Amino acid sequence: MRVSNFLLLLLPVFARSSALDCTEVPGSLKQIDASNGQVFGVNSTGSIFTLYGNTFVEVPGSLKHVTVGPAGVWGANNNIYKLVGGTWQQVSGALKQIDAGGDQFVVGANAIDDIYCLHSSSTISVKEQSSLPWVNIAGKLKYYSCGLRGCWGVNSGDYIYFRHNVTPESCAGSRWQQIDGRLSMIEAGTDGSVYGVSSAGEIFRRDGITNSNPVGTTWTRILHYICKCKHVSYDLGLLWIIYSEGKIMKCQV
Repeated sequence: MRVSNFLLLLLPVFARSSALDCTEVPGSLKQIDASNGQVFGVNSTGSIFTLYGNTFVEVPGSLKHVTVGPAGVWGANNNIYKLVGGTWQQVSGALKQIDAGGDQFVVGANAIDDIYCLHSSSTISVKEQSSLPWVNIAGKLKYYSCGLRGCWGVNSGDYIYFRHNVTPESCAGSRWQQIDGRLSMIEAGTDGSVYGVSSAGEIFRRDGITNSNPVGTTWTRILHYICKCKHVSYDLGLLWIIYSEGKIMKCQV
């Protein structure tokens, strides 16, 4: 089903807009994550799904947040799990949100917005009930995500931050830089792309990101219609969007 176009007001801080060709996908999710050709998500009751072909199929278990990336498939429901051989293996730690989009390292935020990361050397071999050396990062974020050229987060006030000098071996990085604009969630893709959703349900893409300028230059508003979007993730030319009442939309970028 094609999605109709509507007028959307542009927030002053975000400069430009761009249209996409989008198709609704059967299913219902509250959160979605895509990387390395895989797509995972969870619905409002905590059920877990992954995309096989053009269909979302249920995966055993219950999570509040799921992520897929170079470090594998991880999930959180305050407890933390990694998918190993088709089975969720619980590890030490407590997170409400988790992201595996970095170069084999994992990051996330807990129930009181404390920020943590796990070096790549500790994510590769995970056994059941593994005691992992999570590193606490200074600051408070409700959502934290890493990709090819760095890590991005938003705090409880929807202010946006970039973490400098993050590496697989030193996932804590060195310093925060506040970025213009405000977003309620943000996702850094494995390819270096960065997308986010505002509290009004608008989607934005960060443009101008390069190796020499990993924070980019401007925000571009995506889509020309009101979708009341909740969550977004990008991989291999496709933007996956969760919008009103858990509906799923797939957009060609």
